[in-house]
Amino acid sequence: MSYLLRVQLPDRPGSLGSLALALGSVGADILSLDVVERGDGFAIDDIVVEVAPGALPDTLITAAESLHDVQVDSLRPYSGILDTHRELELIDQVANARDDRLQVLVDGAPRVLRVGWSTVIDMGPQGAYRVVGSQSAPSTQAASAPWMPLEKPTVLDGEGDWVPQLWKDMDTKLAAAPLGNTGKVLLLGRPGGPDFRPSEVARLGYLAGIIATVLG
Repeated sequence: MSYLLRVQLPDRPGSLGSLALALGSVGADILSLDVVERGDGFAIDDIVVEVAPGALPDTLITAAESLHDVQVDSLRPYSGILDTHRELELIDQVANARDDRLQVLVDGAPRVLRVGWSTVIDMGPQGAYRVVGSQSAPSTQAASAPWMPLEKPTVLDGEGDWVPQLWKDMDTKLAAAPLGNTGKVLLLGRPGGPDFRPSEVARLGYLAGIIATVLG
């Protein structure tokens, strides 16, 4: 069983090694690591770990937080493909798609950007509507999107009046980015968190901009 562990740890030599030893002490093997963000003396890392079948995931949190100044932001089951070139793969898949390129985009975005679901939203005569959604996207849709049109990638207020109650009940964190000048928006949902970091929003914006160019 694999898990995605997001941790905040001191940005100093040896801290990651100490974390690896702590996770190893409970039988966890680190499969990959992505630096999500660096700040003043700290780093936010996404670590994919593998544990033995039947192992309790809570032991990962206990092991990590046994270290000084280490905090676990979230722990989620992980079934994605380990690939350091995830964005490039998705761009290539969209560019070479024979059918609906937007569907290819939303199906691949959750794996690439490590979220629960994604949709593309557009504006019509009756207001905002969903164009396509990933298989994991909730059937409940937002009745409006007062934040559209969108000019730049941003974190959205998950408690806004426009947000469906089901999304709120699942503590869904939301971020969105415009798909170029098409008026369409790529919306991401991360049920249960963690919050979107500024670097993740920037990454979303870069990806959406490149995809918009590919879509022409």
